[in-house]
Amino acid sequence: MSENKIVLVTGVAGFIASKTAELLLEQGWTVVGVDNMNDYYDVRLKDYRLSRLLGNERYLQNKDAGRSLYIGAGAAAKETGADGKFIFYPLDIENRAELEKLFSEYPFDAVLNLAARAGVRYSMENPFVYMTTNAMGTLNIIDCMRRHGVKKHVMASTSSLYAGQKMPFVETLPVNTPLSPYAASKKAAELMAYSYHKLYGLDSTIVRYFTVFGPAGRPDMSIFRFIKWIMDGKPIELFGDGSQSRDFTYVEDIARGTIAAMKPVGYEIVNLGGGRNPITLNAVIQFIENALGKKAQIQYKPFHIADIAETWADITKAGQLLGWQPKVSPEEGFQKSVDWALEHADWLKDIKL
Repeated sequence: MSENKIVLVTGVAGFIASKTAELLLEQGWTVVGVDNMNDYYDVRLKDYRLSRLLGNERYLQNKDAGRSLYIGAGAAAKETGADGKFIFYPLDIENRAELEKLFSEYPFDAVLNLAARAGVRYSMENPFVYMTTNAMGTLNIIDCMRRHGVKKHVMASTSSLYAGQKMPFVETLPVNTPLSPYAASKKAAELMAYSYHKLYGLDSTIVRYFTVFGPAGRPDMSIFRFIKWIMDGKPIELFGDGSQSRDFTYVEDIARGTIAAMKPVGYEIVNLGGGRNPITLNAVIQFIENALGKKAQIQYKPFHIADIAETWADITKAGQLLGWQPKVSPEEGFQKSVDWALEHADWLKDIKL
């Protein structure tokens, strides 16, 4: 399927994008990855993920190597004997001129637009960067696609758009009342992609992710933070009483769904979530306590105004349209996350939350 195919993956040092690129390399794709390596969270985690794609070269130690940092098969692709090739550019999707150079250089078959400013709470502190990255960055990408004749676009969106809607969340629900600048910026990006579909025939699949977690996750997300706090013997900061629940979805399942979304569809919005009954944060904490053999200390804080009490994805459409179903249960994923943290405890102890 992927012989001689080239795909652009934006935000490639990010949690979801790096796993997606890893799977593409295992399938033999040539993956051109871009990331601005911003310091929204500890950049050493991005360095770790990128090293898996670069064949264990560390970006932070080699970042003066020029515009194209490294070309080679990723570590995971080498292990499986795949012939995928990874090419990395330290590039910001807000930089339209550099994007134009990239699209002139490579005949992309598809673009997986996974770069984003994420995080509900921080979007209230700095809403401007969310609009410039999530909305204007998306516009830069799809306009480059238009100019260079690239037809297939996959864009990461968010379950945060469903705030206040009836569960389980289905894609046809009106999502016109976002509770945060983050959600609003993603809605803007979805609408711009729709406009380019109608005007220029852009084939766009919008994938709305539900509480993605797993090894090497984001340190601003609950699973990573809970594990690290309990390992370090520090109090967990819990917003609310812990009864709020999430449709937890394992990162590899999300990556598989994102790749499945490269199928031609016209313009479609698709939920990628666990599709099971939501799990409370209290239950997650108890699982991690048992896995680590340590009791959590909990510091309760007021429930945040921009948070959602519950999320639950209806994933019927993903199954029908993309042939996708999650394979990893939350419990199995939690255990994999704990195992990874224990394996890398020597340097995770210094990671800032």
